[in-house]
Amino acid sequence: MAGRTKTIAFANNKGGSGKTTTCANTGYSLSTLGKRVLLVDGDMQLNLSLSFFSEERVLEFAAGEKNLYNAIRGEKDLTDYVVHTSYENLDLIPSSTLMSGIEYELFTKWQREMILSRGLEKIKESGGYDYILIDSPPTLGGWVMNILCASDYVILPVEASPWGLFGVANLFEFLENVKRIAPSLELLGVVITKLDARKNYGKQTMEVLKDFEQVTVFDTVIRVDSEIEWAQDNSRPVMVHKRSARSAGEFLELAKEVDKNVRRSR
Repeated sequence: MAGRTKTIAFANNKGGSGKTTTCANTGYSLSTLGKRVLLVDGDMQLNLSLSFFSEERVLEFAAGEKNLYNAIRGEKDLTDYVVHTSYENLDLIPSSTLMSGIEYELFTKWQREMILSRGLEKIKESGGYDYILIDSPPTLGGWVMNILCASDYVILPVEASPWGLFGVANLFEFLENVKRIAPSLELLGVVITKLDARKNYGKQTMEVLKDFEQVTVFDTVIRVDSEIEWAQDNSRPVMVHKRSARSAGEFLELAKEVDKNVRRSR
């Protein structure tokens, strides 16, 4: 099984894109398809961790030793930082509010762009996971470069709104710069999120994305659904919160499409 693990970063430098929600629910959906999934919470806001654990437990992770910040600061093997969720085939490396200072920690380190990649080496070599999904903060800097350099693919969630595409060109330019260091990195695709069928923003968003060369847009779109917020409030994937929710089906279809696109690109 060694060497088969595929790492996917979820990135967007604009906040509110549905990035964490998409990462969390795609990860859970992949696990229900029999894939072994490790989620990595790379954001100081802790939202990916809060998608699976109570606030009390997440704050315990953040205040303790077993979080991504301490691992990166100490350039540790991440194997010992994995925690199990209550769901089969789904584990997590939790974050810390101290991730706000990670850029400073990285500044003086040798080959600082590759620290996360080195930390994940043994996990990947073990073949214990089919997928590692990494949630990145809404910035473009040294830490996001670390996340992208550790990844095989990147998925870009884009909100279907007037401001949803703001800064996307900057992100594509950033990706090209990262590929000078990590040439095998691929943009797996753009996923349209928060689509409101009553408005024309979705169609406009699609039309703008078509202007970018060699950009795949996933067939599956994630529409506005209040059940997503209720699920988040209960620290659960939407499929667990309400299996019949429209968004639960959409995330499952997206997971199938992600898996298909990855297998096709191998």
